[in-house]
Amino acid sequence: MFTQELLLKQRTEFLHALCSSGSGQHLERVLDILLAKGELGWEDYQSIQVPGRTLYSNARQLLDLVYTKGEESCGLFITAVEQVLPEAQRAGLSFSGCPSSLEGNEQTQSPSAETLLAQRPSLVLKLQHCIDDVLEVLVELGQFSSEERDEVQLPVHTPSQQARCLLDHVRSKGEAAAAAVLQFIQQREESESQLSQKNLTQTKEFLKYQKKLSSSVSAQSCFLSTYGGTNHMALDDVFTEVQLELPHNSVGVHTALGLEDIVGPVGTVNENADTVLVSGEAGSGKSTLLQKLHLLWVQGLALQDFVLLFPFSCRRLNSEHRELSVRELLFEHCCWPDREQEEIFQLILDHPHLILFTFDGLDELKHSFFDERRLCSPTQRAPVHLLLFNLIQGSLMKGVRKVVTSRPEAVGSGLKKHLCKEVLLKGFSPLSIDRFVRKHQRNSALAAKVLESIQANTALLGLCHSPVLCCIVSQCHKELLGCGEGSPQTIADVYLMILQHFFQHHSMVKRSVGGLLQDNLETVLSLGQLAFKGIATTCYIFSDTDLETYGVTEKDVCMGFLTQSKDMSLDHSKHYEFLHVTMQCFFAALYIVLSSQLDCATIPKLFELQDRRETDHSSTCFKACLPSSDQQGNILEERAATAAETPNLQITATFVSGFLSQRLQRLWLHCCSSAVVEKKSRQVARCISKGMQKHFKSIPRPVQGEKKSMHAMPEFVWLIKCIYEMQESRLAKDVMSKLQVDHLKLTYCNIGPVECTALAYVLQHLKKPVGLQLDNNSVGDVGVEQLLPCMHICNSLYLRNNNITDEGIHKLIAKVIQCENFQKIALFNNRLTDACTQHFSHLLKNKQNFLSLRLGNNNITSDGAKQLAEGLKQNHSLQYLGLWGNRIGDAGAEAIASALESSKSLVWLSLVGNGVGNAGACALSTVIRNCTSLEELWLTENCITRAGVEHLIQALKQSTHVKSVWLKNNNLSSEEVEEMKQTEPRLIF
Repeated sequence: MFTQELLLKQRTEFLHALCSSGSGQHLERVLDILLAKGELGWEDYQSIQVPGRTLYSNARQLLDLVYTKGEESCGLFITAVEQVLPEAQRAGLSFSGCPSSLEGNEQTQSPSAETLLAQRPSLVLKLQHCIDDVLEVLVELGQFSSEERDEVQLPVHTPSQQARCLLDHVRSKGEAAAAAVLQFIQQREESESQLSQKNLTQTKEFLKYQKKLSSSVSAQSCFLSTYGGTNHMALDDVFTEVQLELPHNSVGVHTALGLEDIVGPVGTVNENADTVLVSGEAGSGKSTLLQKLHLLWVQGLALQDFVLLFPFSCRRLNSEHRELSVRELLFEHCCWPDREQEEIFQLILDHPHLILFTFDGLDELKHSFFDERRLCSPTQRAPVHLLLFNLIQGSLMKGVRKVVTSRPEAVGSGLKKHLCKEVLLKGFSPLSIDRFVRKHQRNSALAAKVLESIQANTALLGLCHSPVLCCIVSQCHKELLGCGEGSPQTIADVYLMILQHFFQHHSMVKRSVGGLLQDNLETVLSLGQLAFKGIATTCYIFSDTDLETYGVTEKDVCMGFLTQSKDMSLDHSKHYEFLHVTMQCFFAALYIVLSSQLDCATIPKLFELQDRRETDHSSTCFKACLPSSDQQGNILEERAATAAETPNLQITATFVSGFLSQRLQRLWLHCCSSAVVEKKSRQVARCISKGMQKHFKSIPRPVQGEKKSMHAMPEFVWLIKCIYEMQESRLAKDVMSKLQVDHLKLTYCNIGPVECTALAYVLQHLKKPVGLQLDNNSVGDVGVEQLLPCMHICNSLYLRNNNITDEGIHKLIAKVIQCENFQKIALFNNRLTDACTQHFSHLLKNKQNFLSLRLGNNNITSDGAKQLAEGLKQNHSLQYLGLWGNRIGDAGAEAIASALESSKSLVWLSLVGNGVGNAGACALSTVIRNCTSLEELWLTENCITRAGVEHLIQALKQSTHVKSVWLKNNNLSSEEVEEMKQTEPRLIF
């Protein structure tokens, strides 16, 4: 009865694995296999796939059916699930002892109808890419009516569902229809094989074009070109691995991802989609990551499943105003074939799975994603943004793999439903910062000094988590190490440092930042006005005419803040872009601060992003500040303004906040009126205060008996960063005095180390202790260190899914053990090991008002449990202890039980999924007997048998305080479960 028991024990996990994605594709593929193997009859299949019934109901019906069919059916089902599920989604499921292969049962000589059934899994894969063609053949042969064809082609069905629907119809038609389908597939495979041999191995023109395209991609990729004016630096020499993760709702969230995993199967949520999204904040290294992928392809070191790679920049596509076809898009924007263009393009159409497109910076496109207008023909001309949207959602070039980068806030649900998967780019880890600086600085002694300066300043260390800021800091090492007033604290400080670096390079005399600004004020204002115009109209690439309009001279260009943009159009005019989009925001902010031409309402409008988004008039407030041009230009400008990009406006506003802080106002003394600067500074403070008040007023009244809680939005985090940039404690104190909550929730807000620095600066001014919830962010060890200054005002800290290691815990515990208010911590789903338990043990021994410790789903073993038990023995306050999803086993459970058996405070204990067996259950029965405060004990998903449960039952007979013991998914038969339920109703199965 092994496989039946295995299926019963893991029933919940199998249901979740088959259904959690919301798509029926995994269940449908399992059904295909079981039909092909004869384990399900046609009536069985129809009883499971009931139209209109929920996915979970269908999956439960299948589980019930295979269980009743016996051992062999259960074994084939489990093996089918193992074959169908991606590796990441098989985590936590046991397949031990089941058949290792499903091959060997196909009836190759059977009639066609039987062959369709026996080969159903492979036929679904083959048919889903040619549904229209095979339907036309069946209609022409009179096997299908037009109504039946339309039923198969219903747009609500995915391609694989259409293939199954077609096979189901063919089955009812008999032998002739089945034979026609098999003949069609055979002819298609023969044709594809011949075409593949002809085009991929024998066409000289293709090989020539492949070499030319590789050369073009290499030229764009081999030098670092995205920031810092470093286009002379070889990418291979300075590229440093960044942190790549799957979204927090994915299985195996903290599995380390490599570059090839971006286009690999890990993390796939929709097998019918072709588009991978790489999302990351500004400066996190998205463009450089794509450059590295391109270069690895050229060098033959990665992505070798793709014979052609076409890279696109959405920023540059913005400047393409013509209507193009896909063919023109490929060959005009990437690489033009010298000959045989038609043949090469036909090869791309015939072998889409061998082609890779990359689109960098979807968030910089002027148009928001929509899929209302569908294009199907690769030769049909349309505006470039429509081509891009149809490529992403699969109407065009189905089967071609597409990788798109964007900032997270630019990606809505409309786009996400078309994604194969999403990969999160999290910037540098502390180790990556070290590696990057040492690569950037070839002088090891100098690199050590730069790193020492970075690590001595926690705020600067947090900023260097962003690759673009790390590059700036490393490049400006002379300014950093020679800074008499201390290291940079804010983002404004870092960018002013690079301003000083570039200007000093062109100056014969060493000057302060203020002096250099005064000397180069005309350049700053010209570049600032150009940048401001671009931010207001979502324009990131500028023509010679644009530069002339805003007074940017050749001398200004030579300063190095602008770089020449390549491959822009077929004409020979020059185009320019700022070194990085954040550099453009920086100059736009300088213009707002220093210009006397701006309307007094500019700053208030800049901070009213939410209101503008709601009224769909983004950035139109800036139009009056821009010089007039021809009438058509004004119309285009106004249209673009309505699509201006909120994230870049937020970055600009953050810079403005920093520039107008009291400590930096001295820099502008010789550039503009101090009275004007002070007025603008007061405007910023009012805007921030008003924006925060709006958030505070939105806090709902608490339900009776519950604490007052505020669930903050990303705009709240942005305003917090603006307060930090101003570095004025009086403003922070005034704002926070009006926040009256018991719990502050900042989940899924893209909180990284930079945001943690700002949060700590502001939250330390709260009047009363608060629970701080930062689940599902990217805090990491660096972010934990940034949070320490506000720990005295936190009574609880929730850091689930934040990539925290033992090193971060060491620093955190050293701080909170001194904080009287601190009483609860939750660290589910991080990267903790046994090494962290000595710190928690120390906390428990020395903090007798500590209430809750939750360390679920980490890597703690029996050794860690024993270490933790040493602290538990001496603690008299702990009420909640959660260790689910670790590996403490019987030995760990025994140590925990021994430490807690005399506790007078423990209310809740969870050892779910820890490999606890009968010995552990026996030890825990003493806790049930002796711990008079215990109410709930969770032992779900362990290895306890009837003998272990008997110990728990005997203990419960002597205990009236325990309300429930959870034992679902242990090694118990259904008969044993029913019997024990009757014996002891407090056992929950």
